[in-house]
Amino acid sequence: MARPPVFVLLALYAELGLAQAGAPNAYASLLKILVVIAAFLVFSVACNDLADEAIDRVNLPGDPRRPLVTGAVSRTQLRATGWTAGGAALATSALLGWAPLAITAVGLGVSGAYSIRPVRIVERGVLAPLLLPACYVAVPYLLGISAGHRAPTGSDLGLLGGLYLGFIGRILLKDFRDVRGDTMFGKRTFLVRYGRRWTCALSACFWAAGTGIILAVLPPDSSFKHIASFSIVVCAVFAILLIAGLAAHDDPHRDEATISAIAILGRGMILLLITYLSTLDLATVAFIRFLLMDLLGSLTLFQAMSMAYHGPRLSYLTEEFEQLETRSLVS
Repeated sequence: MARPPVFVLLALYAELGLAQAGAPNAYASLLKILVVIAAFLVFSVACNDLADEAIDRVNLPGDPRRPLVTGAVSRTQLRATGWTAGGAALATSALLGWAPLAITAVGLGVSGAYSIRPVRIVERGVLAPLLLPACYVAVPYLLGISAGHRAPTGSDLGLLGGLYLGFIGRILLKDFRDVRGDTMFGKRTFLVRYGRRWTCALSACFWAAGTGIILAVLPPDSSFKHIASFSIVVCAVFAILLIAGLAAHDDPHRDEATISAIAILGRGMILLLITYLSTLDLATVAFIRFLLMDLLGSLTLFQAMSMAYHGPRLSYLTEEFEQLETRSLVS
């Protein structure tokens, strides 16, 4: 229910907030934030799975990541799980202070409204990919900033703006997996309304704009900022090239591999930012800083290209699961 890859992404945003606030080694605060994030994510997933049960039965039949679809839980159990997780998120955020509590409460409200009627933002076309990142980026990042015991500055908000635009570029692509069910049930996502090419074009624009803002607000550090900027730009360029390839073909299996590779590049960019800000805060030796940036940049590109070529392992496991289920039904 916690969607481990998404949890890792939100955890990176939280650590980036701590690094931006000058507290990259505030491990006690980070642990509390991770508990809040995990509970927030379970609440969000529960709301989404309850609202999209019929659509998920078309898009993701037999997927073990959808326990409601597989019959592992009932709607009542999932509803209770969501309410419990929401309460845990609020209670834990209160331990961090009033500001984190307010951030978490607003995030839970927006996340619930995203999926649940009568608001159900997900059916509001272009509004959905604009508001969802406000939860998934702003909540953990601002929790990290607030845990640094200071109010957000203009530079903090500028970095948040760049991260927000970049995440919009990524969230626009998640609907490729669900387009068949979304079309059947009248879910008016941007992809359903405007098609593949416009979705990819808009995604690439957001990637470019977000990267440009991030580079503009990075704190200066002589020549090392140029190394960090170069690594980030390379990741962004590869992501945009993959998006261009996504616009040119229409193959569900290849789509999944390409989008997963783009997600790796996005996470890699965040990790590069964390490394840059943390080593800046801790005054790390220049040689170690260069080595870390080079290794992380190279590893990110290698993993992204490997993913684009081979595809995610989970897709094969899910396919095998569905084949076994089909054979059992036939027999």
